[in-house]
Parts: sequence; structure tokens; C-alpha cells
Amino acid sequence: MKSIILSSKLLAISLFILLSTGFSCGGSSKSNSSSDSSSASVNKPAAPKVSMASLLSEQQFNDLFPQRDKFYTYAAFIKAADELGLIKVKVTRRATSVYQLVRTDKKTGKSAVVRQDVDWNEDWAKAKPGSSYTIDYGNFCAEFAADINKKELAAFFAHIAHETRHGVNATYTDGLMLIHESNTTLPYINENDEYPPVAGKKYYGRGPMQLSYNGNYGYASDCILGDDKILLQNPELVENDPVMAFKTAIYFWMTPQTHKPSAHDVMTGKWQPNTEDKAEGRTPGFGMTINIVNGEVECNKGEDMYNMNDRIGFYQFFLKKLGVTDANCVCSCGKMKPYHY
Repeated sequence: MKSIILSSKLLAISLFILLSTGFSCGGSSKSNSSSDSSSASVNKPAAPKVSMASLLSEQQFNDLFPQRDKFYTYAAFIKAADELGLIKVKVTRRATSVYQLVRTDKKTGKSAVVRQDVDWNEDWAKAKPGSSYTIDYGNFCAEFAADINKKELAAFFAHIAHETRHGVNATYTDGLMLIHESNTTLPYINENDEYPPVAGKKYYGRGPMQLSYNGNYGYASDCILGDDKILLQNPELVENDPVMAFKTAIYFWMTPQTHKPSAHDVMTGKWQPNTEDKAEGRTPGFGMTINIVNGEVECNKGEDMYNMNDRIGFYQFFLKKLGVTDANCVCSCGKMKPYHY
């Protein structure tokens, strides 16, 4: 990203690696069946949600990103949001790091287990406390009233603009200019049992959120496509296919990390800090999304932090462009402690 761009590698380390480590375990299998969940079930198909086009016009998109690379088109963004909006994923965890992912295509009503770790049915895993939540990608900028949805969209655009900017400081017109990070020589490979790297492939930052590391390409591929091998074997799809590029950005925005809420839940008011969060200074608002995206690098360092302020500047710029306000915004993360694992 320039998210991982100005801080592309730093952000990659602090934000995306969390998914690859948090969802990795001592061994796993891509089981398509289990004693707890059918590998393929059919539910009642869901009605398609309203298109993203009803929230944002092509003229508005072009006005927000006047210097964008021709790779990033309005049509690609709308298609990515609409297609990914037909997917939801139920994430269930047993013990500390034993996971099952059930992906549902809301258009057909079909569900399938796309990930089930090898220890899933072990008695010791079943006996320990677990948790479960569902990610409905159709809720991206579409779950609440129009003003809340537009505020969320402004926040999302602020981050992808900062991650991909390549121009003059503080003009806020230079977002979506970079398709991948400048240095493509580094492989961004970590040991990962569930999502092992493919020989000869590099997993450097690509797309609006600069997806990085093999673990994150695999997890994104499971959620978006229902098959981890697609992006693990073809990571270049994220820089060659604009629809896929936008899908990976929306996927990141909507998907909670191991101990962090999703940026979507923060911007829509669904997330509320627990006791530990309050003690660490984490409060609802745009600043919390910076903590999610790149807290290790940009948060708890005071107010004179360039990257943090650039994101805030983009957010305020886009709010005005979209005709909404955030009067009570806690925009800064200058006093928020980042998550440490």
C-alpha cells in the first residue's frame, strides 16, 4: 500500500501479517466435510442488495480521483462491490487458533467449507472456549442510512487513496495512482501451514490496500473466491485485474483481524471498545481505523505524524466531496496504543 507504500512494508508487517499468523496453526487441511458442518448446503437464495452505483456516481468517483491510474475504473469498483456483496463467510474458532471458514454464495444459496484446520475435530479443541462471527460483504457501505454509508465510504477511500498516492502533498487529488508498491524485489513470504507460498511467486503489496504476504493472499482468496490456491498461485491477478484489486481492498475493510475489529464495524458504530481497549485509549472513530490499518507505525506517536495526518486530510476532503460530515470525529490515533501480539 502506500498503506503499505509510504509505509507499505511497515503496514504489511503490522496489519496484514496479523491475519496470516493469527489464522495459522500447527497443521491444517482443506477439508470439504466435517461432523459439524456440511461441506455443501443450500439455503434460500438472498435478494441482491442495492448496487454501489446508487451511493456513488461515476462523475463523483472521477472527481475524487482525478489523477488515478487508468487501471482503477469506476466500473471495476462497482462490479467488485456488487459481486463481493453476494458473499458472506462464517468464521468459527476453537481453542486459540483452530479455524473453520464456511463461505456462502447468497445468489445461489450454496454454502461450503473452504477452510477447516486439521485439529478442528480434536476433543481438546472442542473443549476450549470458541467464538464465531459472520462477515457479510454485502454490508460494505450499505448497511445503514445513506449518510452513515457515505461516511464509511469516505473513510475507505481515504485509506486507499493514502496507500496509493503518488503526487503533491496535501492536494488530496493523487489517490489510486499506484497499482503495486514501488519495490517489487522483496517476496513477502512467511512460513504458514495453511497458506504456504508457491515457488517463484512474490507476495508484495498490490492493489488499493496493497495486499501483502502469502498468508494474506491465501486468506483473501478463500473468502473472495472460495479457493486459497487461486491467489496463492496467481498473486499477479491483484495487479492485472482491477475488479480483483478492488475486491481485495473491500475484503480487508470488512474482515476482522485476530484481535482487531473490522474497519467497517468501527465506521458504522457497531464496534464498542472493551475494558482493555479503553485502557489503551482506543475509541470509536476514524482514528481507530488508522489503528487497524497501520497502528504499529502511525499510532500512539502524538499528533505530528505525517502518514496519520495525511489519512485524516483525505478523510476530511472526501467527506466534503460526498456531502456528509463527521462532527464528532475522533480522527486521530495519536494517543491510541496499537495492538501488539
